[in-house]
Amino acid sequence: MKILNVVESAYRATLEEQDDTILWLSRALKNAGADLSVLLRGNAVNYIVNQECPALEIGNARISHPARPTEDIHKLREKDVDVYVVQEDVEERGIDRRSCFGDVRMIRRGDISGVFEQHDQIWHW
Repeated sequence: MKILNVVESAYRATLEEQDDTILWLSRALKNAGADLSVLLRGNAVNYIVNQECPALEIGNARISHPARPTEDIHKLREKDVDVYVVQEDVEERGIDRRSCFGDVRMIRRGDISGVFEQHDQIWHW
């Protein structure tokens, strides 16, 4: 069974976890033997921008292990997980492709249905 994790909401639950929960879950599933891919769309396309997420401090509260989505995606790619990114979502957000890492598969919105067809289950987050 092949799973597609569609990630649309960016930085979800990153204050409670060290990583974006869905990217972390995808890595855990892959480590357990799952056959899966990831599709980034909507605000989650920001994850392909090379970024350093510093520690955050608000009053006395400190988050010393912020989310590192770029690192999470690199770790997924190291395990041969296909990571698809919707090109129009990148363009609509004014993201300069030169500021992004290139080890992902850019697709057009019209190609999403084809990616869906390659998978047995679609999990939308």
